[in-house]
Amino acid sequence: MNAPVPLTRRAAAEAVGTAALVAVVVGSGIQATELTRDAGLQLLANSLATVFGLGVLIALLGSVSGAHFNPVVTLAAWFTGRRTADGPSLREVAAYVPAQIAGAIGGAVLADAMFARPLVQWSTHDRSAGHLWLGEAVATAGLVWLIFGLARAGRAHLAPVAVASYIGAAYWFTSSTSFANPAVTIGRAFTDTFAGIAPASVAPFFAAQLAGAGVGLVLVAVTFGRPAPATGDEVVVPHREQHLAAPARPAEESAVVS
Repeated sequence: MNAPVPLTRRAAAEAVGTAALVAVVVGSGIQATELTRDAGLQLLANSLATVFGLGVLIALLGSVSGAHFNPVVTLAAWFTGRRTADGPSLREVAAYVPAQIAGAIGGAVLADAMFARPLVQWSTHDRSAGHLWLGEAVATAGLVWLIFGLARAGRAHLAPVAVASYIGAAYWFTSSTSFANPAVTIGRAFTDTFAGIAPASVAPFFAAQLAGAGVGLVLVAVTFGRPAPATGDEVVVPHREQHLAAPARPAEESAVVS
């Protein structure tokens, strides 16, 4: 059996993965606005880049850290696994969440640097409206329902395709374009570009995302019931004491996003 992946390495994977995700979101948004003035084409380019980038990142880092890239996913995994020790511990949560936030900020700065923009420029893109908050709640609820539903159905190996596809769809069917991720929301406040969000709009988005996560967990419980007993071979991307390329417990494991 391979050695466990150290927490420092898992946290580093979360930081780098979240940074890469935000760089994809922000960078593709900048590129889209430079190539066309059509808002629909801009959103299409932004969403397609995010779908492909997110799917690759989950496939690449899922076996290392679980590829959360999202504090909502990490907290939901802790909450659902706190009594069975299947989810991350509070120590792991305390390592993952700051790493995700730092990575998101770094990814926004990197994207700005690649396009010769000011490295840090607070976004002026106001997103303060009730229908946008509802959109965020819906997007986050669907994301949590999908991730934890896949795990409970024994299909977590589908996460790279399923989660990326869902985020791509949610770009279009939600009014908020589906941030669904507190870390990514913070990172996008640091760039005054197509994908940005004004700092004053961040807190209400947080509230909507947390509310949506709660709804998503309720949907998981209603549609999938209690987690099945651990069998050791149902999950590809483990959380705690994971071993690279080794079978793991069927905890609520993989993935994220945007």
